[in-house]
Amino acid sequence: MATVELRFSALPEHVRTARLVAAAVARRAGVDEAVLDEVRLAVGEACTRAVGLHQTGGITAPVKVLLIDEEKQFSIEVGDEAPHVTPAERAAGVEVPDAEAEEDEMGLAVISGLVDDVEVTAGEQGGSIRMTWPTTPPAAVLP
Repeated sequence: MATVELRFSALPEHVRTARLVAAAVARRAGVDEAVLDEVRLAVGEACTRAVGLHQTGGITAPVKVLLIDEEKQFSIEVGDEAPHVTPAERAAGVEVPDAEAEEDEMGLAVISGLVDDVEVTAGEQGGSIRMTWPTTPPAAVLP
């Protein structure tokens, strides 16, 4: 299992770099060429969401992106350190600003439309979005 870790300041101009790195590593891991645009878009959405959460919350910690090449799958995990309101807290009446909640829901909807296997976690210490794609093993080289 190979992992590439990327950390960047929570600035919108760094999201493009994260997209380019993610696509390059995904290609090398064996993600189908036809899916690479979806990888770029999904990573861009997840990183933009994390940058927005950091900027809104005044958090100076970097956004963290893990690119994980495992057997038969490639995963990207985008993590933030912004405190999130959990579904249980929302049910208990903790309010989230409408604009923030709407933007969050829209970004997650876009990601869910691009990636079949998405896992979102959130809590007081931050959150993450883990996206996974299947890979094809490299073709065997015959002597």
